[in-house]
Amino acid sequence: AVLVPAFAAAQDLHPSRRKSPLGMERTMVGDAYVKVTYGQPYKRDRDNIFGTKESGAVVPYGEVWRTGANEATEITVTKDVLIGGKKLAAGTYALFTIPGEKEWTVVFNKTAEQWGAYDYDAKQDVLRVEVTARAHEMTETLTFALEGDAVVVRWEKLEIPFRLSAGG
Repeated sequence: AVLVPAFAAAQDLHPSRRKSPLGMERTMVGDAYVKVTYGQPYKRDRDNIFGTKESGAVVPYGEVWRTGANEATEITVTKDVLIGGKKLAAGTYALFTIPGEKEWTVVFNKTAEQWGAYDYDAKQDVLRVEVTARAHEMTETLTFALEGDAVVVRWEKLEIPFRLSAGG
């Protein structure tokens, strides 16, 4: 069961009523089934999605982000995979990111079912991978795309890719 803090709106308990709809992507990487479940926030005329905390960015650099809206994004892999040459054991994880101006950290955390990043505990991290963000055409709604062996997060004018490979 997902623990929802008292300040969460009732609409957040019912995915069909959310302002940020539920998204899901799935693919196969070798023999591993990979599924990503996430909340899809919209840009909604906000001009400062990624940036410094001082600038009032929606997603500030250097801070752990749930990489979506509502519950923390979850990634499930049914077999061990390699991400950035590092093993991620089969299981379901919360997927967080820590944005930077150019480099981002992708974090896989053992506590899969959690609301946002409010109770994030770095001691529960099982894997961290550094990736390079790159410019991309405007994307109004945060999306995860599973393209071949890559997971690509896109929102606003950025994309953040990381590669999966079979094995481990």
